[in-house]
Amino acid sequence: MFPRSLRYVGGAAPVARALDTSLVSSSARPPHRTFASVTNLETYPRPGERLHGFTLKRAKHVPELQLTAFHLEHEKTGAEYLHVARDDKNNVFSIGFKTNPPDNTGVPHILEHITLCGSEKYPIRDPFFKMLPRSLSNFMNAFTSSDHTTYPFATTNRKDFNNLMSVYLDATLHPLLNESDFAQEGWRVGPENPSITEGDYHSDDASDNFVFKGVVYNEMKGQMSDATYLYYIRFQDHIFPDINNSGGDPQQMTDLTYSNLKDFHAQNYHPSQAKLFTYGDMPLADHLLEVGRQLDKFQKTRANKAIKLPITLDGPLNVCIKGPTDPLVDRDKQFKTSISWIMGDASDILESFSLRVMSSLLLDGYGSPLYRRLIETGLGHDWSPNTGLDNGGKVGIFSVGLNGVREDDVSKVKEAVKSTLVDVHRRGFDRAKVDGILHQLELVLKHKTANFGMGLMQRLQSGWFNGVDPFDSLAWNEIVEAFKRKLESGSYLERLVEKYLLNGNTLTFTMEPSATYGEEVAEEEAKRLAGKITEVSKKFRDEKEARKHIKARELELLEVQEKAKNENLNILPTVHVSDIPRNIESKPTRNSAIGNVNVQWREAPTNGLTYFRAINILDSLSDELRLLIPLYTDSIMRLGTKGKTMEQLEDLIKLNSGGISSSYYSSTSPTDHMSVREGLSFSGYALDHNIPAMYELLRTILLETNFEGAEAESKIRELLQSSASGALDSIASAGHSYARRFAEAGLTPQGKLNEQIGGLTQVRHTAAMAHRSSTNDLGDIISGLKAIQRLAISNSSNLRAAVTCSPDATSNNEAALQRLLSTLPSSHPFTANQASSSFYPRNSKTFFPLPYQVYYSALALPTVPYTHSSSASLQILSQLLTHKHLHREIREKGGAYGGGAYARGLGGIFGFYSYRDPNPQNTLNVLQDAGRLARDKDWTEQDIEEAKLSVFQGVDAPESVSEEGMTNFLSGVDEFMEQKKREELLDVRKSDVRQAAQEFLVERFKDTNVAVLGEQKEWVKDTDGWHISSMEMAQASESAVDDANSAV
Repeated sequence: MFPRSLRYVGGAAPVARALDTSLVSSSARPPHRTFASVTNLETYPRPGERLHGFTLKRAKHVPELQLTAFHLEHEKTGAEYLHVARDDKNNVFSIGFKTNPPDNTGVPHILEHITLCGSEKYPIRDPFFKMLPRSLSNFMNAFTSSDHTTYPFATTNRKDFNNLMSVYLDATLHPLLNESDFAQEGWRVGPENPSITEGDYHSDDASDNFVFKGVVYNEMKGQMSDATYLYYIRFQDHIFPDINNSGGDPQQMTDLTYSNLKDFHAQNYHPSQAKLFTYGDMPLADHLLEVGRQLDKFQKTRANKAIKLPITLDGPLNVCIKGPTDPLVDRDKQFKTSISWIMGDASDILESFSLRVMSSLLLDGYGSPLYRRLIETGLGHDWSPNTGLDNGGKVGIFSVGLNGVREDDVSKVKEAVKSTLVDVHRRGFDRAKVDGILHQLELVLKHKTANFGMGLMQRLQSGWFNGVDPFDSLAWNEIVEAFKRKLESGSYLERLVEKYLLNGNTLTFTMEPSATYGEEVAEEEAKRLAGKITEVSKKFRDEKEARKHIKARELELLEVQEKAKNENLNILPTVHVSDIPRNIESKPTRNSAIGNVNVQWREAPTNGLTYFRAINILDSLSDELRLLIPLYTDSIMRLGTKGKTMEQLEDLIKLNSGGISSSYYSSTSPTDHMSVREGLSFSGYALDHNIPAMYELLRTILLETNFEGAEAESKIRELLQSSASGALDSIASAGHSYARRFAEAGLTPQGKLNEQIGGLTQVRHTAAMAHRSSTNDLGDIISGLKAIQRLAISNSSNLRAAVTCSPDATSNNEAALQRLLSTLPSSHPFTANQASSSFYPRNSKTFFPLPYQVYYSALALPTVPYTHSSSASLQILSQLLTHKHLHREIREKGGAYGGGAYARGLGGIFGFYSYRDPNPQNTLNVLQDAGRLARDKDWTEQDIEEAKLSVFQGVDAPESVSEEGMTNFLSGVDEFMEQKKREELLDVRKSDVRQAAQEFLVERFKDTNVAVLGEQKEWVKDTDGWHISSMEMAQASESAVDDANSAV
């Protein structure tokens, strides 16, 4: 389900506690501070007082969130500023602007990219990406939402915060907006191959293949290849026509001119349009001083902060559009349809909160009335992407819809929704279910997350730009208490159902499958491209001259891109490796034994919560059973037991815990990357006093799930069809990850396991099971699931557990865990046999034909284990290649949305990837030469320094208390190993990097695997060594292992 504030990522970065947020400057802050000094209103000015050009309008302390909020206004420009003071060292900054899109050309999205390509203070090419390796930030990005654009970052380092704030402010307020950046990031017409030699540019060969190019253009072609996104955005076009597609529709993006872009910036990127947000424990006064300096250069203008509204529905409205077919879903179940209502004013915080509760009661969980009436009965496979309450704008929209609907059932969906709502209104909501939701909210308040500030910013931002007071949104306890009072008045939620949903004022929006949809899109693009070339030709004697001109413009852009390699980056601020502590921050754990079970304890302040995780190792697991584990972990949360339905179990889980889950587990040995252990992982968290109840629920689900019930087979089919229904779109949104998994599958045992559990092999296996006819029973599948159930958990040495709790909760937790273990079987009553073992290739090239407009590619090779001395050099090498070579070649020149190198320290893999790539042939050529380039390049000390900073962004990223100690528990990497690796990373020299490049990327390049996903064209030939692996349903109907083998 997409929120209306759907984001388009403009530049992805990988991937808290000095304590004073008072208005005392950093140079004068006291040496010792307490929690009270962070949020104490007494240490701040009073409303109406001024500081650094800002007036404090109001302040609010929110004890339940342990924060104090301050709303300020810049006097000269009227810019709004929200600061949230909290005892959190992970500080956040964001500047955002109201950017209502005037059309579907994607001008807000393209502008978001180009503002980060150079500014007055930092007049170098692409300072945003060049700052990525000069920072210790744990988040750095830009978002284009439907009607606003924001530029946030997060870091724990004071110097880094100031550096990034300076770059972000100058980029947004004083961008260069070069025309060459518009051509690179937006769109242009140029030769398909970015590696054409200079001589070729002066040829007049009319057969030269010209294409539309541009990073954002290709990004949005990739988005439009995702049928889920396409449905959502076309739905928005009809229910919210006043809000155009801010991301851009490729069919209209090529109408955008450079002049249009500059005008849009001048109209919208002004402080009078701006909203600034800071969060954390750094002094507000320091922030205001720097921000004030920048904003004071502007005068107040008349801001265009128009708040757009959806259509008015005065009766039923029906819209039907065409979309692509899904090769992984039955051909007669390809429709998507939804019913939508316009709700109330989102600034009514109490009603908005109440509507969210109502939406959850109607839709969430297998026991919810709409799930049972729509999906359980087989009307559709899964929820449509717009399903749920979207209150990100001024007025809310509530939708209920389905994917995987038969044509004859489309009209039945609306009838079923209506009858269900009438029945819910008559019967009323179960108060116990409401209490379960409120209990979940209580746990959300207590659960300490590492990215609280970033999450808070994203939660407040959309409403803030649409007239919702952020102070109202922060008043958590006040809202909940007011909601409880409304509940006590009787039938409150039922009255909301009647007020908004029991009427005929609906939009029914349907997408029907078209077998020719992809061809029509390609034909439209070809016609549009020919038209653009004709436009250029009118300015020259003939088309040959026009083609020479287009090539010359491409050459000029290549020269600009090449020249940027030698820019002096010293003008950019940076932190240094010397800012990185040489020693790890110790978070000690201790171990105990309860019988044969080893237990790791992490005792730390947890705000009254206990976090539990357990791993049960499974020996000699067959491929057949492994391929069923994702279905098993879904099934135990769907089927219920002989004594309780899943609806009853869901209610108990919500009332007694923050959730429990089960998943597949595997990890290589840190000392041997060819050795791997696998099993099942179980986790959950709860208030300390609810831990016994949570353990009992976990035991019940693991041991008592009823795979033999009358409805078991139909519910398993339902799960399979739901998974298959969304698989193609999941691949489209993360195709590079699927390509990487398949490329790694033949290199290490861990690679094989990852591919079988979460790769294309799993997708194809699930689709094959889902495609079984209703006359073909699932007896063999259910037998496999029951076999896994017998293996899942035991009170034996194969089981180990980890508990994170406060010290005063340890003894009660130990007693509760001991009781849980005493109820488990003492050993495995079943031994899995190794009936078959699928084989994945090495030194191979595999192509997966899929109906996408762009490509996803990966190349991988095996390296060394985590503790090997070369592991650190390989990590540094991956960052050097990404930032100093591949970004320029794959993204800037090649036009892909993303690309880079990676090193899996634990996995023993080095690899490359590209994402939403229009030219994978060129990318693969670049990757083949990357090793020699890295070996021969005379890397500077600054290059090495920046690569180390990039690595430590992830190494030192803040972690939640629930994750402390988990690296050791999950992977066996203890603090001694972490410390040794830290020192090795800090000590890597350029000679180490060049040696690693020679040994692994040159000498061992013969061991590489390549995988590419996308439309099959002429260059994909088996005579050139490509193996074509079909994902069509006709080829996906074999058994799991045969299916995996067919991939090679």
